[in-house]
Amino acid sequence: MIGYLEGKVVFKGERYIILDVSGVGYKIFINTETSAKIPFAEEKTKIWTHLHQREDAIELYGFSLPAELNFFETLIGVPGVGPRTALGITNVAPLDMLKHAIASGELSYLTKVSGIGRKTAEKIMVELREKFGKASPEGPLLKEERDALEALESLGYSLREAREALQKIPSEVEGTSARVREALKMLGKHSS
Repeated sequence: MIGYLEGKVVFKGERYIILDVSGVGYKIFINTETSAKIPFAEEKTKIWTHLHQREDAIELYGFSLPAELNFFETLIGVPGVGPRTALGITNVAPLDMLKHAIASGELSYLTKVSGIGRKTAEKIMVELREKFGKASPEGPLLKEERDALEALESLGYSLREAREALQKIPSEVEGTSARVREALKMLGKHSS
């Protein structure tokens, strides 16, 4: 098993990177969170990895933090959830928000992932709810974040664009409309 790899990123795509480790290029599938943290430069990068082997393929999945890797491995421990689906789940929202959504039974976070219907989302919730503890009183914050994401998506932004913009907003900015306004300012700067 490969626990982590450290090297230079020689290619950075939307879904994967090629990491040069002592002259060997490893193709590592990543999520948007990890992609945003990885420099495409000559500096060394450490990627925490999960090696997945099937009959027809051997694939590496990588994350910038061990906690993200642990969450991914917890997800693929649920019967019927493979690594591609688990990676899709990690793309929906930041790690803490996903854990809270699962603990509080917020199905909408999981059903946004291609290939996950209501039954599969419920199965994941049932399997993992106890692992992430009971829902904390953050319910309104979770709803605000979901509402802000949906508002930005309804304005034509992709889930990825909306999520990245919302992550950059300082925590002092509260309320759905205020967070959407700030996100639109950031997204407007990128499009010009």
